[in-house]
Amino acid sequence: MGDLAGKVIIVTGASRGIGEAAALALGKAGATLMLTARDGKLAGDVAKAVVAAGGRATARSCDVSDYAATAALVAETISQFGRVDALVNNAGVIEPIARIEDSDPAAWARNIEINLIGAYNAVRAVLPGMIGQGGGTIVNVSSGAAIRPLEGWSAYCTGKAGMHMMTRAIHLELAEKGIRVFGFQPGTTDTDMQVLIRASGINQISQIPRGNLTPVAHPAAAIVYLCTPAADDLNGQEFSLRDDAFRARLNLETV
Repeated sequence: MGDLAGKVIIVTGASRGIGEAAALALGKAGATLMLTARDGKLAGDVAKAVVAAGGRATARSCDVSDYAATAALVAETISQFGRVDALVNNAGVIEPIARIEDSDPAAWARNIEINLIGAYNAVRAVLPGMIGQGGGTIVNVSSGAAIRPLEGWSAYCTGKAGMHMMTRAIHLELAEKGIRVFGFQPGTTDTDMQVLIRASGINQISQIPRGNLTPVAHPAAAIVYLCTPAADDLNGQEFSLRDDAFRARLNLETV
């Protein structure tokens, strides 16, 4: 789906789950990839899988909550590949899963550092190059938790709510400079994060049987689509993979 040949794309949180599936799908669509995660070895394994499937990818360890490290990663990408056409802002954590009165302040702050500040750091680092070349695409992997509080998820919901507003701010300030930005809610997807959620037993999401979770291939296909001009009319919006009109664009069954 979508020819991304010649496009250079950074994927954060690319070591597993949606990030891994998106990397494989983007590579299949022809994109050249810089994959990053805190675990550089796992990200490297994904890059090898992309290459084995005929794609082009490299990987580096990076903690996106560290702006200097994130900016260095972007600079290396530009040095190696000449440009950055798209950023898939996927890095994120669910912990701590706890009611507010029981939550650990350091863990709560760390969640915000990764899920919100890390997303900002990646955006801030790629924007100068994107603006200079006349445009680029940012896909912020959001969540229904951005607009709906869930018991035990105060940190995660707060971080994703901040990302939701950041998406709107990027569109307001940078649409005229050629920046396309999307807030994409993949829904309850079959990833390692869902293993932690089920183990917690907190709130209704933890009760969803694994067989009812969305396959990672579905959000991966959506991310590929958003990196193509076919999604131009959705610029600046946040939407869910559960939206039937959007699913129709991906040739997925309605929900």
